[in-house]
Amino acid sequence: MKFFHGARRSGPYFEGWYLKHQSRNGDILALIPAFHIDGVGRRSASLQIISNDGSWWLEYPGTQFYAFRDQFHIQLGQSAFDRCGIEINVDQNGLLLQGILKYGPFTPLKSDIMGPFRLFAGMQCSHGVISMGHSLEGFLNLNGELIDFTGGIGYIETDRGRSFPNSYLWTQCVWNGPDRGSLMFAAATIPLPIGGFTGCIGAIFYGGREYRLATYLGAKIEKWSSSGACVRQGNFRLTVEVLEEHAQPLRAPVDGDMERTIHESLSATARYSFWNGNSLLFQHTDWYASFEYSAQ
Repeated sequence: MKFFHGARRSGPYFEGWYLKHQSRNGDILALIPAFHIDGVGRRSASLQIISNDGSWWLEYPGTQFYAFRDQFHIQLGQSAFDRCGIEINVDQNGLLLQGILKYGPFTPLKSDIMGPFRLFAGMQCSHGVISMGHSLEGFLNLNGELIDFTGGIGYIETDRGRSFPNSYLWTQCVWNGPDRGSLMFAAATIPLPIGGFTGCIGAIFYGGREYRLATYLGAKIEKWSSSGACVRQGNFRLTVEVLEEHAQPLRAPVDGDMERTIHESLSATARYSFWNGNSLLFQHTDWYASFEYSAQ
């Protein structure tokens, strides 16, 4: 078990983790700790926070970031993130965010969501899913408002590489209840040293089963845009319809430098329909869906 803080890395490079927290009352908070090295080797770290009502960017010296290489454990400034939960202590740039959340057992995928794509050395960005869903317990103080996340549900994923794709779509939702489920889907233009392609990856947990949709499994993207997507793989078909957005600005990497502005809806209203042939496995409308679309 060794610490990683970029000492053996050369730029450009970034690595970030997306931790989403949903309360039973509809409060949503996502935290994005990250480490980055730009094209001239400057190292820095950051924490982005996005809520229903706003977003914040906090920058740290690279020396204040540490992470284990072989498990999910991150230390950034006075805040820590790991499999047991988070302990966050931020009071800067007009943002007060403090508290402790405990996580229940993670729901991992059976295998790496990237499949053989992880072997493509020329890819800009590699994606990972740490937990498709886990329970939450505890409170956070956000600018004087005490948010109770006990009984809520969380989701965690990660990205690393040089840059986000020029054009991409990403969506995620997780829900409790009798028909509990979790879904992540992404489509992107993938440049390679020779040629390139438009590909997709996706995972669905529903009815006690994991479904995988991916270009490396034969998935075909029928359409994708700022209003949603449709993908087929054999008899399976997933549609995503964005009904309402509440986008907030975030920073994203370009050659390791967090200079690109993207927009994420942390609590979009989206309808997800998943079919097996003519049989509708589920149709779920989520008021707390995450959604990003960017085209350059």
